[in-house]
Amino acid sequence: MSWWNTLPQNLSPTAINIMGFEIRWYGLMYLVAFFLGYHLVWRFINKYKVMPMKKEQLESVITWLIAGVLLGARLGYVLFYEFEYYIKYPLEIILPFSFKGGFHFTGISGMSYHGGLIGAFLFASYSIKKQKLDYWKSVNTIFLFVPLVYTFGRLGNFINGELYGTATESAIGMIFPLAKDNPPILRHPSQLYEMCFEGFVLFGLLYILWRMIPKIRDHIMALYLIGYGTARYFIEFFREPTHGDILWMTRGQSLCAAMILSGFALWAWRAHYSR
Repeated sequence: MSWWNTLPQNLSPTAINIMGFEIRWYGLMYLVAFFLGYHLVWRFINKYKVMPMKKEQLESVITWLIAGVLLGARLGYVLFYEFEYYIKYPLEIILPFSFKGGFHFTGISGMSYHGGLIGAFLFASYSIKKQKLDYWKSVNTIFLFVPLVYTFGRLGNFINGELYGTATESAIGMIFPLAKDNPPILRHPSQLYEMCFEGFVLFGLLYILWRMIPKIRDHIMALYLIGYGTARYFIEFFREPTHGDILWMTRGQSLCAAMILSGFALWAWRAHYSR
C-alpha cells in the first residue's frame, strides 16, 4: 500500500474543534467556493466588459444564489433521495438533530447537487430580474464559473471520505473507512474524478469556447448542463450507487439524463428566439 491508497484514512473531516464544537472542512469548502466565485465573476465582467454591472448588484445576485444553493441542495436531497425517511421525521430537514432511535445531535447532513443547482438558478434569476440586469448575459457568465466553484464541494466530499467509488484493483484506488469493508479493499476515488472532469476540465472547455467562438457565449448555460450531465453520467459507473432508479440508471444518472435533455432543449429554444 502506498501513501495514495491510504490517504483517506489520514484525513479528518474536522478542520477546527473548539471545546467540542466542530467546524468541518466540508462547510469551509462552501465558504471558499462562494468567495472565490464572487471575485472571479467580478474580475471577469470587468476584464472583458461583458455587461454593465455594479459591484453591489453582483453582491446581491451572489447572496441570493448562495441562499438558493443551500436551500435547494437540502430540499433536493430530501425529495430526490430520502423522501420516505423525511416524511417520518420532517423536523430533521431543518434541525441538526436525529429523532430516530433517540434524540441526538447529528448536524445537517445530506445535500443534493441537482437540488442546489435548481435553487441557485431560481434565486439568482429573481435577483437578476429584480435589478433589471441583462438576464442571459448574467446567467451565462455565472454558469461559466460554476464548474470551478463546484470543485470545492467534491473536495469536501473527499475529505469527508463519502461518496466513494466502486471496488477496483487499480493502483489509483483508495481505502475509504466509511465503506466499512472487511477486509479493506481499494475503491475508485470518484469524488476526485468528479472534481477533475465536472470541475476543472469542464471549466477549461467552456472558457476556451467562450474566448474562441463569440456566438457560443449565449449558450454557456446549455453547454454546462450538457457537459456536466454527460461527465457525471459516466463517472456514476465508478461511483458506489446509493440509490437505485428506473431501468439501468442510478438516481444520479437519471437526474443527469434530465440535465442533458434540458441543455439541448435550452440550446434549441435560445437559438430559435435569438434569430
